[in-house]
Amino acid sequence: MIEIRWHGRGGQGAWTAANLLAMAAAIDGKHVQSFPAFGPERSGAPVLAFTRISDEPIDIHSMVYNPDIVVVLDPTLLKNVKVTEGLKKEGIIIVNYEGNVEKLYEMLGIKKGEYKVYITPATKLALEILKRPITNTPMIGALLKAKELTSFESLEKAVKHRFPGPIAEKNIELIKKAYELAQEV
Repeated sequence: MIEIRWHGRGGQGAWTAANLLAMAAAIDGKHVQSFPAFGPERSGAPVLAFTRISDEPIDIHSMVYNPDIVVVLDPTLLKNVKVTEGLKKEGIIIVNYEGNVEKLYEMLGIKKGEYKVYITPATKLALEILKRPITNTPMIGALLKAKELTSFESLEKAVKHRFPGPIAEKNIELIKKAYELAQEV
């Protein structure tokens, strides 16, 4: 089983991303869970979402405390949130980030080589393609670059199911572009 913890801010679509990934994996025949952890937070407040993907039925019904993968939709969260908390050894961190890699490691509070770290310029891409700083779908693209959890075909089906026509096409373009630009640092 692969467990993913998504860190975002209200309005950025962390739960939508967690759900889209789960939908795509379900289309691929996997067992999945997807759920948020938030209360009455306002737009911009930190939120968590979770995805579990497994070849076997999933019997766990709790938050993800020891994820295999952490996805950070908003790099400003790194100043106040310990996103690596509970991350398994050999874990993967995917961050919406552009800039100095040493500074990123400093903000994450880790040493190079401690985890696999991937970055992609999700905000920049979202502003170019969607004209809004909604970083959820590009972060799915970066996640798939770091670990192939589902097929692109299934992800496209999930996106088209969730969003209407032109919005789906823009999000698919965004996923592909973020995948292309994602890199291990």
